[in-house]
Amino acid sequence: MAANEPIILYGTKDHITRITLNRPKVHNALSAELVAELVENLRRAKDDPDTRVVVLTGAGEDAFSIGGDLAGRTTAMEDAIEDVVGLHDSESHYTQLFGILAELGKPVIARVNGFCLSTGLGLALGCDLIVASNDSEFGTPEVKRGLMPMRVMAVLIRNCGRKKAMEMILTGERIPALEAERLGLINYAVPGEDLDAKVDTLARPLASASPAALRLGRDAFYNMADLEFENALTYLQALWTLNLSMADAREGIASFQEKRPPQWQGR
Repeated sequence: MAANEPIILYGTKDHITRITLNRPKVHNALSAELVAELVENLRRAKDDPDTRVVVLTGAGEDAFSIGGDLAGRTTAMEDAIEDVVGLHDSESHYTQLFGILAELGKPVIARVNGFCLSTGLGLALGCDLIVASNDSEFGTPEVKRGLMPMRVMAVLIRNCGRKKAMEMILTGERIPALEAERLGLINYAVPGEDLDAKVDTLARPLASASPAALRLGRDAFYNMADLEFENALTYLQALWTLNLSMADAREGIASFQEKRPPQWQGR
């Protein structure tokens, strides 16, 4: 990668925005600079009415992302002996990354080709859907470096069974894509030559759906996930009423009855 080449690539076509981590020579390691730009570009996609779906991927053929850039953390870790509070504040951008994914209001598909490790795994799990090539590998190898995947735990436990999540955290062993699919950690594992086609088969219908309905349903799914059952039903009943009152719901029903494509208003 040329010195002046951007570390994040961004482009939108047919309501699908593709955001690419562009540090292939270091397996798309998540430096502080890259994470800050990724957060900025995710916010750009959130605010762009032309964006209805986001596809997040890594440049190159070897990795979606191997996680945090340990080489860039050496000085910060040494400084932590004198300034623990400063270290804590300097790491906040990673937490912001998970936060912006959760509140994006638009479906996000992770396109994984190769290693998906540590915070890179957390980034993929923070997306709504994951499609991976068969030769991809997933894991939290931090324990092998005397570390623990603290923030990644929050998304891992919400996407994987408790016992398997604990095994991944404690052993640091990697899981191949087909096993990750079996465990429900990802949606699909496909041959590498079929990866883009599979991502497109998921992204295109989402791009043609009501953006208002997608936003409401996505937010409802995550907000009710940690509620007790009765509270979840009460919450979802209220959102169903809201859904029925939306202009896009009326348009969807009318277009079905009139046998024509819907014209979404996004509200």
